Amino acid sequence: MITTESALVDRIDAAIQTSPYFQGKKLRIEAADGRIVLKGNVSSYFQKQMAQEAVRRVQGVHQIENDLQVEWPLAEAAVRETA
Repeated sequence: MITTESALVDRIDAAIQTSPYFQGKKLRIEAADGRIVLKGNVSSYFQKQMAQEAVRRVQGVHQIENDLQVEWPLAEAAVRETA
């Protein structure tokens, strides 16, 4: 049901945004029948895991697919310097 999925996405987004690890980050959330897919970029594997833990606690979540990509800020800076 679209309304239920929309409400679930809203609850997940609120859980992520209230976490101190994700202030200012916008992650994409897809939901279907309690299956959640997280997409976007984070700065560390710790943040990737913390996003999953925040989602895991939300009522209505049955399965989580964590497709968050870790972007290492130092590695990006090193690549720019060598270019």
